[in-house]
Amino acid sequence: MIRKWFLITFMLLFALTFAACAAQPAAPAQQPVEAPAAEQPAEEPTAPAEAQQVRTWFQYDQNNEDPASDERVGNEYLRNTIPQFNEAHAGQLEWVNQPKAFDKMTTELVAAVQAGGDVPDIFELSNTQDLIDFYRNGTAQDLTEWAQTQPWWGDLDQSSINACKAPDDKLYCVPISVRPQLVYVWNDRFPNGFPTTPEEFLTEAERLKGEGLYGITFFGSTDKGGEGLTRAVWTIIDSFGGALDDGQGNMKMDTPETIAAIEFLREIIAQGYVPEIAFAGGFQEEEAFKDASAGSFPTGLFGYRYVNPLTAPNGTKYDTGTSDDMINAIDAGDVILAPSFASEGQTPGCGIDVQGFVIPVGAENVDGAHEFINWMMSNPAQNADYVIGPGGGFPTLKAIQASDTFQTKFYVEAASAIGASDCNPWYGSLARPNEAQEMVMQAIYRLIKEDPSLDIATELQKVQDEYNAAN
Repeated sequence: MIRKWFLITFMLLFALTFAACAAQPAAPAQQPVEAPAAEQPAEEPTAPAEAQQVRTWFQYDQNNEDPASDERVGNEYLRNTIPQFNEAHAGQLEWVNQPKAFDKMTTELVAAVQAGGDVPDIFELSNTQDLIDFYRNGTAQDLTEWAQTQPWWGDLDQSSINACKAPDDKLYCVPISVRPQLVYVWNDRFPNGFPTTPEEFLTEAERLKGEGLYGITFFGSTDKGGEGLTRAVWTIIDSFGGALDDGQGNMKMDTPETIAAIEFLREIIAQGYVPEIAFAGGFQEEEAFKDASAGSFPTGLFGYRYVNPLTAPNGTKYDTGTSDDMINAIDAGDVILAPSFASEGQTPGCGIDVQGFVIPVGAENVDGAHEFINWMMSNPAQNADYVIGPGGGFPTLKAIQASDTFQTKFYVEAASAIGASDCNPWYGSLARPNEAQEMVMQAIYRLIKEDPSLDIATELQKVQDEYNAAN
């Protein structure tokens, strides 16, 4: 019995133990332990985009701080303005200028384009006749379609647009300043006003000669590739009704009007009304006006930048050695601005140039060049600063012309003189103006200075035949 209960008891205990174990919850399955994520390297800060260069060729050198430099006005302009452009276009564009000699930069650009060499994005055009060379040699880009969509286009003076067009009637430069020719006059040397006819001038010049003075000084040499032609020589030819072409691309000079103009030049030289320094070259003709030994000086409007210091006939000295000297002399009434004298029935002659911007063929940053031009043309303050500085002329934008900046005595007198003149490019229809300029000036120099005994018509016929043979 005991053994029987022992067995039953044992079996009950075993059952209870088994039930208790079965009731225990299963241990949660162990989750795999994730390895710590690898540490990512810190991101490098993004470098700012590098500004694209807008490379220019100007005849001015921003690094030249010489106060006696002939180009100090343009040099100072670039020195002040390049940082302004770069600040306004920070991170986008950088203006980098390469100074070039004014009388070599045109041929250098033509050669560079033809050779596929290094060319700028902007070329500062300071001589409109160079545009014809660019057209003939495929040097400049056609800006017609682009320019006509810009906000400043409708305000441009039409004559300045015409000066930037080539024979194909397309636009190859954007004009910013127009540079006409006129006469700087010492007021005290011509108390009755500057003569209006050649006959009056001869009378006044004879009077001045009696006082040991000269009636006129001008660029009479063959220096600088015959550049003297574009100033007083052309002004006088034009004032006599003469021309250098036939309107069809041929040189034509042996006309009665042109011959009469050259006879006049011969006479004023033979009579001693012109100082010898007028034929020395190197712009030395200016000296006779600076010291008031010559009463008048026909040249470009921009001439005021270079003709200094000055001593007036009354002894007043304008000697800061800057372009302010001429401006101050005009403000004081010592210097006046006048149109040329002209023969009967003729309007005073007046050559004209346009200062503008060309984008050469092969320029690397055309978009940057477009922005450069727009910055100059759309910003009134920048436009006026350029015209007053290196532009040395009148604004091509009518709104700028009407601004207070251009209502000073200098600009008012200049506008009056030019308004009384017939201003046009000397080369007319000639397709090789730089070549023609040198040929014509050398021929005229022979006739008026080297050998005044030569027959004028014969010598003019020779040079025009030589030029036309290459047409």
